Amino acid sequence: MQQRLLHMPQRTLAALALSVLTMSTSHAALFEDSEARRAIIEMRQRVDGLQQSGQRSADELRKLGEENSQLRRSLLDLQNQIETLRVEQAKLRGQNEQLLRDAADLQRRQKDIAQGVDERLRQFEPVKVALDGQEFQADPAEKRDYEAALAVFRSGKFSEAGLAFGAFVKQYPRSGFTPSARFWLGNAQYAGRDYKEAINNFKLMLSEAPTHARAPEAALSIANCQIELKDTRTARKTLEDLLRAYPQSEAAVAAKERLSRLK
Repeated sequence: MQQRLLHMPQRTLAALALSVLTMSTSHAALFEDSEARRAIIEMRQRVDGLQQSGQRSADELRKLGEENSQLRRSLLDLQNQIETLRVEQAKLRGQNEQLLRDAADLQRRQKDIAQGVDERLRQFEPVKVALDGQEFQADPAEKRDYEAALAVFRSGKFSEAGLAFGAFVKQYPRSGFTPSARFWLGNAQYAGRDYKEAINNFKLMLSEAPTHARAPEAALSIANCQIELKDTRTARKTLEDLLRAYPQSEAAVAAKERLSRLK
C-alpha cells in the first residue's frame, strides 16, 4: 500500500489527503452531534422523569391529603360516637341509680305494707284474756267493745252503758266476755231502776255460767231487785238459794244480813 502511495503523483496525493481530512472532519462533526443529541435525550429523560416524579409526588400528596381529611373526618365521627356513648352511659347510669332507688323504695314500701298487714292481721288474731277468774280466747274487737262499755258504766252513764252491754251480748252471744257483760248489763239496769230487765239478765248469766266468779253477786242482785219490787217472799227464797249454792262467798255474808232484816 505504501509503495502505491509513493508512486502516486503529488497532486493525487494532495487530493487524497484533502479527501481524508474532509472525511475525518466530517466524522468528528458527526460524532460530536450524536453525543449532544444523546445528552439532550438523557436530559429530556431526566426532566421527564423529574416531571413524572413530581407529578407522582403531587398525586401522592393529594391522596395523602385526602386520606388525612378522611382520617380526620373518621376521627371526628369516632369522637362524636364516643361522646354520644358517654352521654348514653351517663343516662343509663342515672337510670340505673334511679332504678336502684326505686327498688329500695319499693322494698321499703313492701316492708311497710307487710308490717301493716301483720299489724292488721294481729288485730284480728284471738288474744288470751283473763277476766273474773276465767281465761279464754277472744277477738280483739270483742275485748275492745267490752272494755269500752265497761268504761261507760264506770263513768256513771248507766243508760248508755246498758245500751252498750246490750249490743255486746247480742253481737257476741258466745263470747267469753258475755257472762261478765250480762252482769254489768243487769247492774246498769238496776241503777236505772229497770229491775225486771235487770232480773232477767242476772238470771240469764246464772243459767249460762253458774260457776262464774260473779255468779254469787248476780244472785244477790236478783234479790235486791226483788226487794225493790216489794216481792219480799221471792227475795227471801233467792237469798236462801244463794246461801246453799255459794255458802263461802262474800255475797253469802250479805245475803245473811238481808235475810235477818226481812224477818
